[in-house]
Amino acid sequence: MPARTAHTNHLARTAALLLVTLALAGCNSSSRNADRLTTGSISSQSTARTETFDGMNAAQLASTEQRIGAAYEKNPKDRNTGLNYANILRMTGKNTQSLAVMQQVVIAHPSDRDVLAAYGKAQAAAGQLEQALDTLARAQTPDRPDWRLYSAEGAVLDQLGRSDEARAKYRQALGTQPNEPSVVSNMGMSYVLSGDLKTAENYLRTASDRPTADSRVRQNLALVVGLQGRFSEAEDIARKELSQSQADANVAYLRTMLSQQNSWAKLADKDGKPKLRTN
Repeated sequence: MPARTAHTNHLARTAALLLVTLALAGCNSSSRNADRLTTGSISSQSTARTETFDGMNAAQLASTEQRIGAAYEKNPKDRNTGLNYANILRMTGKNTQSLAVMQQVVIAHPSDRDVLAAYGKAQAAAGQLEQALDTLARAQTPDRPDWRLYSAEGAVLDQLGRSDEARAKYRQALGTQPNEPSVVSNMGMSYVLSGDLKTAENYLRTASDRPTADSRVRQNLALVVGLQGRFSEAEDIARKELSQSQADANVAYLRTMLSQQNSWAKLADKDGKPKLRTN
């Protein structure tokens, strides 16, 4: 394999693994959404009264974490309070603490499907990948299959390097929820992990063209386009649908990932386009 290709594939895998890790922790460069594994979700389909923290800045997240933490201390066995607390802890990068909270919640609610799903996500975020697979499998029910759980299992399997099994899970998810953009995006990121950027781009373009695709799907597309050296195009994609600060953060993330061993400069030269100005 040529040195440039080997380096690019290694960089692609490093970038995608970092994206998976960030997503398992519940945050990425474009938003802080704790219901994502890669780009798929394992949130419940029930009417559980859990809170949504999308779009909060760091100060708002800190204040909300303090508020929910106080409620959790008063009643650690309360299902929804525990789920909310674990959720926001993941969003602020406190994966070990989030897992500890979910361990208490699952003791109090051992057969609750939504609790099991959240527990699996907390395990994955904390690096307990094999345990997470077992928990997610327990949360799944054959008579009411949840595509989010299939997608979540796929994301964990991808992080374990079991790409064939991961893609089989994504296909199961798509069988239940056809053309779901988050699952198609997960499939694309699976190919990023194996260094097949062309196939990855095809999946991610298909996902991003869906009306229900969110910005996370397009940010994954921006990463894959950037990894192939098309930086002007990647920057254009990264800046769509985002605030200026979010777009700047995503572009900075792309630059960071692609600056390893001067890969940004090498690939930009290959692309024949001007290098992006660094800050």
